[in-house]
This record gives sequence, C-alpha cells and structure tokens, in this order.
Amino acid sequence: MENIDAARLQMAFTLIFHIVFACIGMVMPFFMVVSHKKWLNTRNPIYLTLTKSWQKGVAIFFVTGAVSGTALSFELGLLWPEFMKHAGPIIGMPFSLEGAAFFVEAVALGFYLYGWKKIPETFHWFTGIIVGISGVMSGILVVSANGWMNAPSGFDYINGEFLNIDPVKALFNPAWFNQALHMTLAAFTATGFAVAGIHAYQVYKKRNVELHKKAFKIAIAFAAIAAILQPLSGDLSAKDIAERQPVKLAAMEAHYETKNGAPLYIGGIVDNETQEVKYKLEIPNALSFLAFGDFNAEVKGLNDFPKDEQPNVAMVHYAFQTMVGLGTLLMIAGMLFFVAKYKKKSWFNMPKFWLLFALLAPLGFVALEAGWIVTEVGRQPWIIHNIMKTKDAITPMPGIVFSLYTYIAVYTILTIAVTWLMARQIKFLNSVKTNEA
Repeated sequence: MENIDAARLQMAFTLIFHIVFACIGMVMPFFMVVSHKKWLNTRNPIYLTLTKSWQKGVAIFFVTGAVSGTALSFELGLLWPEFMKHAGPIIGMPFSLEGAAFFVEAVALGFYLYGWKKIPETFHWFTGIIVGISGVMSGILVVSANGWMNAPSGFDYINGEFLNIDPVKALFNPAWFNQALHMTLAAFTATGFAVAGIHAYQVYKKRNVELHKKAFKIAIAFAAIAAILQPLSGDLSAKDIAERQPVKLAAMEAHYETKNGAPLYIGGIVDNETQEVKYKLEIPNALSFLAFGDFNAEVKGLNDFPKDEQPNVAMVHYAFQTMVGLGTLLMIAGMLFFVAKYKKKSWFNMPKFWLLFALLAPLGFVALEAGWIVTEVGRQPWIIHNIMKTKDAITPMPGIVFSLYTYIAVYTILTIAVTWLMARQIKFLNSVKTNEA
C-alpha cells in the first residue's frame, strides 16, 4: 500500500469513529438536562434515574471523544506535516478555542457529576447546560477549521507563500456557517434517533416501559426537530457548494456535461467509462433550481474540469444519495412522532410504532457518515481547496501502513469497550424498579 493511500485510510477510519463519539458527546448532555429539569419540576423518581443514567453515558462519551480526538490531532502533524506547516498559523485559532471549550466542558462536567446534594440544585442543573453548550461550540470550531479547507481564506497566496495571515477571517471563512449548521443538526438527528431507537426497542420488548417511554420522548423530540430542519440547512449547503466547489456538486449528482436546466438524479448506478448514470429517476431542471434558484441556470459538468482535479465520482454520488435518502426518511419519521404526540396518541400503544423507531436507530449515523464522505472525498484531490493537493501534504516517512493497523486495533478495542459499557447501562435501567429510583 502506498503511503498516501495508507494515510488517507487512517485519517478516514479515525474520523469515521471519532465523529460518532463526538456527536453523542455533543448532544446527550441536552437529553440529560431536560430529564433533570423534569425531575426538579415533578420529583418523579423515574426522571432522576434517567438523568443519572444519561450522565454516565455523557461521561463515557466525553472520555472516548477526548481520546479519539487527541489521536486525530496527532495525526494531522504526523501524517500531513506540509499541510500543518502552512495551515497551522492560519487555522490555529479555531483549534485553540476548541481546546478552551473542551476545558470549560470538562470543568462543568466535573461539577455536574459530583455536585449532587453538594451545590444548589439550580446551579447544579445549569452546569449541565454549560456541558452541552460548550460541547456544541467545540464541534462548531472544529467544523470551522474543516470549512477553511473547503473555502480557504484569511491569507494571500503569492508565489507558493502564505502571506498577510488573518486568523479571524480564516475562522469565519465562507463555508463555516453552512457546514457548522448542517453538522450540528446532523449530530442532533443522528444521536436523537439512535438514543430514541434504543429506548423504543426496550419498550417494544416490554422492559421497564414507563421509564423507556419517557426517555424516548425526550430524545426523539430533539431528533425530530433537527431532522425536519435539516433539509433547509442542506439547501443552503448545496447552493454554497454550487458557487464555491462546482466540481463537488457535479460529482454529487454525477453530471458529466455542462447543461442549462440540469436535471436532478435520484438513485442510479454510475458508469464512469460511459459517463452516464443508469437506472436513475430524473427530475427535469430540478438541479438548476436547487443549486441556483433558476430552472434554466447552467450547472457545470465534470468534463469542464481536469481529470486530476476530479474526486471519486461514484463514491461521492452514492454517499450523497444515501445521505439525502436517509435524511428524508428520518424527517418523515420525525413528522410521524409529532402526529402521534398531538393527534394519534393511540400509536404509542402499538408495538409496530416502537419497532419502527427501533429499526431507525442506526440510520442517522449512517446518513451522517455518508455526508462526511461527501464533504471530504468531494474535496479531493485538494487538502486545501485549489491551493494544496493532498499528495503534496503527505509525510515522506515510510511505514504509515503499520500506523494504520495500530489505529484500527486501538479504535476497535475502544468501540468494544464503549459498547459493553452502554449495554451494561441499559441492563441496569431495565433492572431498576420505579419506586426504587
């Protein structure tokens, strides 16, 4: 395996794992504080049990997110030294601020975990809110750094030199808002459906039904709202990509020829040799409208760009279709929840309702991973868009493949450990009697 392939695989593998831990760590504190607030308002022991169980989950994912995120920070320097040499002074600010947000989150989490009956109840509850807000801010700052790679700004690139550096402008690069909004909503959607699905399965199996129903309703409320808002965020992102990264848009839709009134493809199999998409559903003029707000607008095709500046079309197209398809499904499921909550309360007594949400549990994270593939693979071959290619940023040191194998082993062990810990938490919840909470 070539160094460049091993390095890219390692980065992709660790990001795929870390993004799950990071998103859960960002979102679960909000479930925890809502349950805690319900306990303070009602003194229902079920909410206290649920709060204390979720706080353990928050602590577990905080630690695993910290470990996997630290490994990623080392990878940036070890695998891509040429990138860090130039990018470090420019995007050091979001990483530094992310460190500060992480520190605040750690302190607040300490107060929350060990503050029961030691500090005033309202302040104790408020520290949980700080955990959630600082976690989300941490995620936004990291996404801002990634946005800079897609929309580099805050410097002048003259004769191969990065001059007149403005870290603030780099932090608030043209892509940061759309990417941060889309990623935050995706985190709430994925985590909310995953947590809700786990509790829905326990209801379906008739295990501690009252507790799991309350947990489900808290998690799915966040998930449903985020899933319903996500298409609006996706529309903003698509329009932004159409302007700044037209080759990525062309790969997402597998359009090879520049065309006015470009159709939108749904599904299909990419044939790169014949430059066509077979067996797709085609909606005339829809892509032009979605990308530019004009049914007859011109959409550039892949053939307008050099071959060596095109991403892997099939991978980007399939990932994009997966993201949109699953996102649409989860949006519909979110709407079904609100219909059940306000119009069809009898659905909560139907086993099929709970089975449906149990089956949906992993799909949010599948959609999230697919969206990340669109973002990262769609930018290739650039590590800094239109400035530095990935192949020019790789370390000259040999043997990266052994580092790849080591990371696979470590992250696999980490995942098994986290899965075991969370399964133990669910088993504990099922064993708790309501009057013992």
